[in-house]
Amino acid sequence: MSSVLVYLPPDSRRDPVRKELAPGETLSFGRGAPGRVVDLHLDNPTVPRLAGEILAVDDHWRLSNFSHERTYVVENPEGAGEYLRIPPLRASCPVPFEFSRVVLSTQGPTASFQVYASQHVYLESSDIEVHEPDGSTTISAFSLDQDATYFLVLVALCEPRLRDESSTAVPTSRQVMERLSTLPGRNPTLRAVNFHIDYLAEQKLRVKQPFEEERRDGKRAAAVDTALRFGLVREEHLALLPARRPPRPAES
Repeated sequence: MSSVLVYLPPDSRRDPVRKELAPGETLSFGRGAPGRVVDLHLDNPTVPRLAGEILAVDDHWRLSNFSHERTYVVENPEGAGEYLRIPPLRASCPVPFEFSRVVLSTQGPTASFQVYASQHVYLESSDIEVHEPDGSTTISAFSLDQDATYFLVLVALCEPRLRDESSTAVPTSRQVMERLSTLPGRNPTLRAVNFHIDYLAEQKLRVKQPFEEERRDGKRAAAVDTALRFGLVREEHLALLPARRPPRPAES
């Protein structure tokens, strides 16, 4: 059974291309040339003739960048903007995403293709038995209660970046208040939202950077960065928020 599927979407000049790789197999990609055959042909004059290589390794894959000057980007389309940079001449860089898009910088239309790895395997918590020598228990790094109002505030802060990987905007306190205003039994005031932001940044997420008094811009941005970096807020948490209102029709 193949461990990695490489897929080049169709365009006006060619049909889609699918390449399956078993563990240990490699796939070269680039523009190619007479005497320089590549497994995945990228028809763009600014793509190197031999741009790189993919190596399938069980439930993940590795990417080598053969370019002397270009950085490639591996995006996680399901990860709210998560990506890796593969610098020039980087060899066998592990890619941890199950679904990835490899993007090469070009002039004109972007050259890219998709890579699907096998589903990752996770352990059951019951499979791991760790006995502390002194009988103490491990303390959670981030103890968040998903039923608490402060967690809803955090989800609302993260929502734009979870829904749109290109978005860097962080909602204001007033926008968070308005976003949560229709939740039964919640409906926090602006003062309460500001309190929860302070509590998240200073107590729950312990953001390590100074902030000017009464300035919450940095706190909001730092809380979002920490929550998304460590996977504390994920796309499934968006279901905790009220349904989004449809946009108002434009006035004629």
